[in-house]
Amino acid sequence: MPDSKTSLGIEATVTLREVTQETVNSILNLRVTKEQEPFVASNAVSIAEAHFSADAWFRAIYADETPVGFLMLSDQPDKGEYFLWRFMVDAQYLGPLFIGSMVETVLEAPKVSTVSSFSLLFIGRTMVLISPTRTKGLQHISPTK
Repeated sequence: MPDSKTSLGIEATVTLREVTQETVNSILNLRVTKEQEPFVASNAVSIAEAHFSADAWFRAIYADETPVGFLMLSDQPDKGEYFLWRFMVDAQYLGPLFIGSMVETVLEAPKVSTVSSFSLLFIGRTMVLISPTRTKGLQHISPTK
């Protein structure tokens, strides 16, 4: 398995996959940047919480065969409500290389594709606003000082 972002290119296929017994350790080893740590729960905490919540739906984010992130939704279809509960991207992949593909993959997931509006904030140097109604679903906004 590749262990550096240089071995993955922008053409990498981004997919959402179930976390399994065989893959859980690689998902638990993903880390955010130091500046994001106070704001993002570890994947271990997220997976544990998901197993005790009837509303949790979670997936690992892969670029080709490399795990690069994790997401968890609160899925309440009886109320017509979904919200992004957790979204993390490993520090070595946080940047323009995969963010667009990750966001588009998330927006195309069956549980998310019916949502009429959606927003996401990355703590750090990049803020991303997402709306599935926009072309390509992605708009980058530079942080203000």
